[in-house]
Amino acid sequence: MKVGVVKEIKPQENRVGLTPSGVKALIRSGHTVLVEPHAGEGSGYSDEEYESAGAQIANRGALFGNSDMIVKVKEPLAEEYSLLRSGQILFTYLHLAPARELTEALLDRKVIGIAYETMQDSRGNLPLLTPMSQVAGRMSIQIGAQYLEAFYGGKGILLGGVPGVSLGHVVVIGAGVVGTNAIAMAVGLGARVTVLDVSLEKLNALHETYQGRVTTMVSTAENLADIVPTADLLVGAVLIPGAKAPRLVTEQMVKEMRKGSVIVDVAIDQGGVVETCDRLSTHADPIYLRHGVLHYAVPNMPGAVPRTSTIALTNVTLPFVQRLANRGLDAIAEDSMLSAGVNLFEGHVTNPQVADALRLPYAPLSQIMGKQLSSSRLA
Repeated sequence: MKVGVVKEIKPQENRVGLTPSGVKALIRSGHTVLVEPHAGEGSGYSDEEYESAGAQIANRGALFGNSDMIVKVKEPLAEEYSLLRSGQILFTYLHLAPARELTEALLDRKVIGIAYETMQDSRGNLPLLTPMSQVAGRMSIQIGAQYLEAFYGGKGILLGGVPGVSLGHVVVIGAGVVGTNAIAMAVGLGARVTVLDVSLEKLNALHETYQGRVTTMVSTAENLADIVPTADLLVGAVLIPGAKAPRLVTEQMVKEMRKGSVIVDVAIDQGGVVETCDRLSTHADPIYLRHGVLHYAVPNMPGAVPRTSTIALTNVTLPFVQRLANRGLDAIAEDSMLSAGVNLFEGHVTNPQVADALRLPYAPLSQIMGKQLSSSRLA
């Protein structure tokens, strides 16, 4: 198979879909790897390193035109739509539920869109989302602490305080991978931490882990209305795989927060959990104000630490890239995680959550692919 590794063009996105060691692994298996010039520079990998690993450096047009599979980090942008072609495998983060234009473009191009974020194992875990969720969760506290500084327009609060001074209050909505990593960082800084989630099992685990150092609350509209206004730093960390994030924090709640408070909505990739996070921001222009509260709504947070993020991401994606390269579409039949990742297949929406969010027709993957796949392995 010919595998293409493109240079990401999303603003300030410096991650790359494959490292030189990943290229070497594919070359050893007899595949051809095309790498766009400077694709890995943001993560510290030169074109020469890719060439030494056996890759061919190819311009964008040739790469898209000749690759059977495109390996990326982020979803294609508008200028990339026309480069994609029917039957081409696109393996990347897609986050289609809040993105009608992107979804319709990929449907029109009839690509096979496999989304990292919906690849679920038998226990309901999301192994390809987990490393970036870990990075984003940890970064949310680091970023929030910075923007609480008065220089940036924040309250001028040190989250961990000092003797004789009250601690900063961090409120985390969601106790999944993002939330638990945010909590670990916040506790490590010495902040007062409150977490809300609908799962009592997750709240019990956090209570046991932190032995009372973290306040746990069931996530209800009433509890959110009570606790959100007290937050110095509010972290949105809710994920429903493949679906839009629920809007849990209302504009009225934000209005009641004190001026200079900070919101970091990590769920913005899926539409965000905060009503006033009504537009995306970027690493170059990360903050905007709503009702005197600083909002950080950057959808590619891990792109700010690309070396760490690229290595962490490719550690988990490479085995699936290899399976797809070795087995083609048969790999989807043989691997239930890959089949769960297929959001689009040659003009059809094959993920029910995406179809529901965008009100588009849903077509089960087993029906679309017919005899190509073993229906017993597909949902």
